[in-house]
Amino acid sequence: MSTVAVHAEKDPDRVAVILGNGESTETFGELEQRSRRLGHLLRARGLEQGGCVAALLENTDPTFHDLFWACHRVGLYFTPVNWHLQEDEVQYIVDNCDADALFASGRFAEVAARVAPECPKLKLRVATTGEIEGFEPLDQALADVPEDAPLEGQREGSVMIYSSGTTGRPKGVRRPLVDGPPGDPAAALFAQGFMGLFGIGAEDRYLCPAPLYHAAPMAFTSNHTRIGASVVVMPRFDAELALRTIQDQQVTSSQWVPTHFRRLLQLPKALRESYDVSSLKVAVHAAAPCPIPVKQAMIEWWGDVILEYYAGTEGGGTLIRSQEWMSHKGSVGRHWAGGKVWILDEEGQEVTEPNLEGAVYFEAPNTGRFAYYKDDEKTAKTYRGDLFTIGDIGYLDEGGYLYLTDRQSNMIISGGVNIYPQETEDHLIVHPQVDDVAVIGVPDEEMGEAVKAVVIPVAGAEPGSELERELIDYCREGIAHYKCPRSIDFVDELPRTETGKMAKRKLRDRYWAGHGGVIG
Repeated sequence: MSTVAVHAEKDPDRVAVILGNGESTETFGELEQRSRRLGHLLRARGLEQGGCVAALLENTDPTFHDLFWACHRVGLYFTPVNWHLQEDEVQYIVDNCDADALFASGRFAEVAARVAPECPKLKLRVATTGEIEGFEPLDQALADVPEDAPLEGQREGSVMIYSSGTTGRPKGVRRPLVDGPPGDPAAALFAQGFMGLFGIGAEDRYLCPAPLYHAAPMAFTSNHTRIGASVVVMPRFDAELALRTIQDQQVTSSQWVPTHFRRLLQLPKALRESYDVSSLKVAVHAAAPCPIPVKQAMIEWWGDVILEYYAGTEGGGTLIRSQEWMSHKGSVGRHWAGGKVWILDEEGQEVTEPNLEGAVYFEAPNTGRFAYYKDDEKTAKTYRGDLFTIGDIGYLDEGGYLYLTDRQSNMIISGGVNIYPQETEDHLIVHPQVDDVAVIGVPDEEMGEAVKAVVIPVAGAEPGSELERELIDYCREGIAHYKCPRSIDFVDELPRTETGKMAKRKLRDRYWAGHGGVIG
């Protein structure tokens, strides 16, 4: 019996999913019935255990959660596709994950109609809303599927999430399926334990302000449902709407990224204070480095409810609570399960001395290693024995608290010197004339690469040579000169993902075109 079936049997009228600020709701009873019916459809169309369903669905598509749990009832992988990607990238994911079925919202009709014919493995194409050329409407596909037929031989499915692709093609992270019925004690215990790390229980009401095709929003949303809690899903992030939704829906738990915090803090103080967010008891954040002033301002506003964790699609991680953080500002915490965080040098040897940088590694879980689907080379590079990395550089202090200093892939090599730009970015972001910043390496005939900052000025600031000189001088006063930008460009926007990660590959491509590729 599946997890949703357990909750549906216990309390069928309990709200499982709220779309938007209460525009529509779905009970556990409805979620159980609809996911069971979709499970029948998937089986009837030839999908077998271990197959995959790709979903090009917006956050508030009413079929999203039904399809997710259907896959988890018939032993399938569920792959939500980032609909912000270009058409060729969408096609790459649908084909690369070996999707047997593609479900798409009418909003993405043009992309779906062009992608599907290029993916010959597809056995089933369903339009959940609207009309899509070559796709069956959902109600038509379900026409011959009984509403109340029992679903025999249910097996636990899984998700196959693709990385953000900030440094290349997205990579699908695939783990072996659990060979057992959905909602078995092991899966339920994991969900309870994971949610328990953050103090979240069945009575909570969770706000998801981020796209569900990302790993963290998907994990928090599904694990809330697994333990019987309610989830509130925003169609997209809007700072004021988020505050209104917390207030109106009496949200108690939530998951954010630093970009969300910055947008919330940019609202006029009087407007921020006009909303009652006192129902919040847990506000989790992750995905990208959070500038210390931003996090401190959020703690001053929301109090001790803010928890930060560090992990990736591949796994992890660490955890730090507000009071701990105030004594270890900038840290992402200690291992969340009491395990060990490893720092390794370039030769793969452990760095045992505190405050010395190296690559951050974690021990592979007993439940089995992850693998990048169809990329054995990258999978092998991720592991050193029983340890794996998600590509970050950092150090441990004397108390075992982890501090991240950058991504390995962001390294700049200038005159043979390795430079990690996060320190420069962290320094510039607190300048009063800077709204957002990225630091990259650009072509330089003498040094190979030169450090460049690309800055979005705050509203009212005048971009130009005078501000460029001011910011470079500001850097040279605070950090080592070789880490400071030699030049600064001013732009209106930077290529961040919806989770706040900077897509530096796209930014670097602008400067390296015609130079034979990007170094580093």
